[in-house]
Amino acid sequence: MDLEHHHPTRVDIVRACYNDDATDLLAVAGDHSIDVLLISDFDCKTIASYNTGARTTALAWSPRTVSPTASDNWHIELAFADADFGVHLIAKSYQDHESIFSFGGGLTGHHGKINDITYCGGRGEDSARYVATVSDDKMLMVWDLQPSNESPPSEQSLGVENSNIDRPQPTAYAIPFPNPLMTISSHPLTSKEFLVSDSCGSIFLIDWRSDPREMDQNSWRHSSVLELVEPFALSNHAMVMSTHWSPSVDWRRDTSDMQVPIGAVYGSKFSVWDINNLHGGKPFASGISFPHAGHRFRWCPTYPDYFAISAQYPTQGAVIHIHNTNYLHAQPTELTVLDKPHFIQDFDFLALRGIPRIAAAVGRRIFVFPMGVDA
Repeated sequence: MDLEHHHPTRVDIVRACYNDDATDLLAVAGDHSIDVLLISDFDCKTIASYNTGARTTALAWSPRTVSPTASDNWHIELAFADADFGVHLIAKSYQDHESIFSFGGGLTGHHGKINDITYCGGRGEDSARYVATVSDDKMLMVWDLQPSNESPPSEQSLGVENSNIDRPQPTAYAIPFPNPLMTISSHPLTSKEFLVSDSCGSIFLIDWRSDPREMDQNSWRHSSVLELVEPFALSNHAMVMSTHWSPSVDWRRDTSDMQVPIGAVYGSKFSVWDINNLHGGKPFASGISFPHAGHRFRWCPTYPDYFAISAQYPTQGAVIHIHNTNYLHAQPTELTVLDKPHFIQDFDFLALRGIPRIAAAVGRRIFVFPMGVDA
């Protein structure tokens, strides 16, 4: 069944929760707020709302999140970055009101737009302890949210009082890169590696827990496990072409093997890499999804053979292309949400069981619909 939710402002970010106990939760970021929606077969209900005070540039779900439909002891927690280069944690639980904890601003954090954010991955106790951010300032920063290795305190309610008073500020471990960083991903099978992409066509698998004292202190590659390249984007950068794309990179979330494909869209081309067969860092398959440029690449978490790509060109309409890795050279299935001049601001797959469902933001509206069915 198709669902439609109206937001008071334009929606820039849509992020579904992939936690096993929270697959029916969806976070949407507007101009100055973040709302959490509970998705059912029949409606989208707002169960939490946060006034952020600034535009959100990146958003990630905490592994601690549990949906109200899964437990009476439910807990909602997200990390987000704003246009003022600050990083924040927001939370709400069955026994507490909305709360916010801010850090990373001023001299201690980034000095450029924060383009992406993620928790460290894995399934251990540390999965919710570390948050990583990447920015236009060419820095990857890993934040320790519990610098004293204590359990996270219960935050105070969001309101006039400052909820940061009793909580120590996180410490940050910074890793510099030669180019602006655009995306970062983690994997549920490892808590020590991040997948990071830059603006010039390179993708890095980073072991952020490696000891820099054992490496070359003058080399930014001290943490890099492997480096992948997108030849099309890299050649354009080498020729100093004026076209600038914001790449979208995603790490497939197979739970049985970490050596799973990596997918990306740079400009009009999508690429897929197989970590088991690196081909010198080049993709094993590439193709054209949108003739102008793609914007967002997402793997389907419940049917991992499928991935989707959207574009942000009004001349193409609000369209999503569905690809199957078993038939990469075949024409994608095209899902039209709305006709032009509308376009997809952001989208994500829900992790609910059954037929895969997509949540897509178009203007002030969020559409939720099954994969393979036009909205």
